[in-house]
Amino acid sequence: MAPTYVLLHSPLLGPASWAPVAERLPSAVVPDLRGLAAPPYWREAVETVAAQVPDGPLVLVPHSNAGVFTPLLCRALEVSRCVFVDALLPPAHGEASAAQGEHLSFLRKLADVDGLLPRWSEWWVGSDVAALFPDRETCERVLAEQPRLPLAYFEENVPVEAGWDALPCAYLWYCEPYAEDAKRAAARGWAVERLPGNHLHHLSEPDAVAEKLLKM
Repeated sequence: MAPTYVLLHSPLLGPASWAPVAERLPSAVVPDLRGLAAPPYWREAVETVAAQVPDGPLVLVPHSNAGVFTPLLCRALEVSRCVFVDALLPPAHGEASAAQGEHLSFLRKLADVDGLLPRWSEWWVGSDVAALFPDRETCERVLAEQPRLPLAYFEENVPVEAGWDALPCAYLWYCEPYAEDAKRAAARGWAVERLPGNHLHHLSEPDAVAEKLLKM
């Protein structure tokens, strides 16, 4: 049975951020991870994905901070392999989190009195955000799906059970902030490849990204 590609978007965005690649794969689903509202958020994320994917072998393709709950999905679903794409790489065991150090301090300064963060595009200069998209239409479509996440989502420790990465895994990276994750993946013996571009490169070059996913 041919596997289904499960394209996992960052909960800061929505399914539209993976839609162009999904259209180019023989079998793909993009679970909607917006609206995570109750801790533990990792449990809600796993339940949300599980409710939206078919039975049978799955290839998990997490992007950005969706990488942190991928080990839990490997335990909960019939996953045959994983391809991380410019994604946070969880440890082999222990705990993972969506933000640490200076990045977490930055987010704490952005949160309002109710503990909610602004929409992701409001964290940065508008022109820098627009430069991540191939055209205005795509930018507007993707940004229209942005939820407001609670700061607690980024402060949460996600459990990582040893052995999750015993299945075949690979890492595809685009930009320098994920170079260290790519190095750690290579150190684990994973296949690692690069398509130079920005963090949302799959919106600008969906054909190239889909081709890499099929090969990896």
